[in-house]
Amino acid sequence: MEWPACLDEYEKLVVRMNTPRVLIDNAVYPTATVVKVDSGQKHGLLLEAVQVLADLNLSIQKGYISSDGPWFMYVFHVTDQYGCKLTDDNVLSYIMQSLGTWEPTRSQSFEGLTAIELTGSDRPGLLSEVFAVLADLKCSVVNARVWTQKGRIACVLFIKDKSSGSQIEDATKIDVIECRLSHLLNLGEQNDGRVSIISMPALEGSISHADRRLHQMMFEDFDFDCVDDTEAIMMDTDVSYVSVQDCAERGYSIVTVQCNDRRKLLFDVVFTLNDMDFVLSHGTLDTTGDWAHEEFYIRHMDGSFISSEAERQRVARCVQAAIERRGSEGLRLEFCTLDRSGLISDVTRTFRENGLLVARAVVSTKDDMACNVFYLTDMAGLPADPRSIESIWKRISESCLIIKKEMTPWVFRKVASDSFEEPNNGVVAGLFHLGSFFKKNLSRWNLVTALQGLRLEFCTLDRSGLLSDVTRTFQENGLLVARAVVSTKDDMACNVFYVIDMAGLPADPSSDL
Repeated sequence: MEWPACLDEYEKLVVRMNTPRVLIDNAVYPTATVVKVDSGQKHGLLLEAVQVLADLNLSIQKGYISSDGPWFMYVFHVTDQYGCKLTDDNVLSYIMQSLGTWEPTRSQSFEGLTAIELTGSDRPGLLSEVFAVLADLKCSVVNARVWTQKGRIACVLFIKDKSSGSQIEDATKIDVIECRLSHLLNLGEQNDGRVSIISMPALEGSISHADRRLHQMMFEDFDFDCVDDTEAIMMDTDVSYVSVQDCAERGYSIVTVQCNDRRKLLFDVVFTLNDMDFVLSHGTLDTTGDWAHEEFYIRHMDGSFISSEAERQRVARCVQAAIERRGSEGLRLEFCTLDRSGLISDVTRTFRENGLLVARAVVSTKDDMACNVFYLTDMAGLPADPRSIESIWKRISESCLIIKKEMTPWVFRKVASDSFEEPNNGVVAGLFHLGSFFKKNLSRWNLVTALQGLRLEFCTLDRSGLLSDVTRTFQENGLLVARAVVSTKDDMACNVFYVIDMAGLPADPSSDL
């Protein structure tokens, strides 16, 4: 371990004694893996742990946080993206190593890259214009994160010079990039766009994690001021509820969050409180169905609790805004293809020409492959129609486009119990009954429209006659299986079917499954 220069030998001994101890248990609960960590108290340690789990796309079903003087402990019940316990030895080993250290984790290396931060008023086609300018200036976009919220946009872009393949060192070129992007961001009436370009070595110290930085950028952009000014902020009882109350007898302020459950929810809340310099001393997290309830006992860094009404309202607004930033709905489109110059510019231009808006985006490249995710809405802010993507297929015919419907249908919402229901009499007939069959037997499903058919992916507890029931249901509803991948591991069945109709076209994903 490399020690900071400010630590003396006694402080190093204390750190060694208080190094986090990690326990991962797969035997206690049948439906979740228990991750337990106890260590010496250190500000930000909880956030680092939650970030590790969030970066792995794990879901935290339950958890509690507790501290006693200099000692700190937290326990999480986690599942993978399919709702199953963690069984991959590589994932378990990574969690053990990452949580068992004081050193902060980094999501990626920025060596050889230049970062661009953009904030300002969003408008249709803005993102397309940004990528077009970078393509025109011979800049390759290696990674990017884009969030939009209440008419505002925040982007973190990592680029390199196309000719040299490394970070941009030409000061004149940097000035040109900044000037042209600033012009785009300030075309509207508000004229409040900001552009910041960061290169190594300052980049390593300023951006440790893209999602953290996006939260900070939107916080600095005062997006939380768009939330109603009330102590208990309730935008919609079915969406989210945040309140901040005092517990003077215990010397804490209590932050309560109730909202629809999703991955990275805990990370967004914990990061916001941590970034506002609050210490999370105690807390609980629980999910019932698709509803999450979180409660945290917090204090200022100096040990005091929130004493003013104005500060209570501000904390509630900031937490509410953090929940909503990543909660934007849209049609999720995954785009995987060989990387080429101007690829993202062409894709986003095609979105704009077809009346589609990008609510959020994750752009990444590895070796010579580009794997990108876009959340698309129409001009009214509603999830884009999957059929409108047909024009994109024609414009980018050499690519592999995948559409995922991320909105969880009612038949696949998580159940409160830890058991699976058995199908009624084992009878499955009709397209509606296919949905009922999935509701009672599958722990997770994804519908993906690909060029070769509608991709249906599910994982469930294996049983006798499972595949026979599924394929018979396809047949009874006029669906053909173009391709299939069937696999079982232990008592779990994970299967993929590419389904087409009688005309050989991909099955309609908007059917009432």
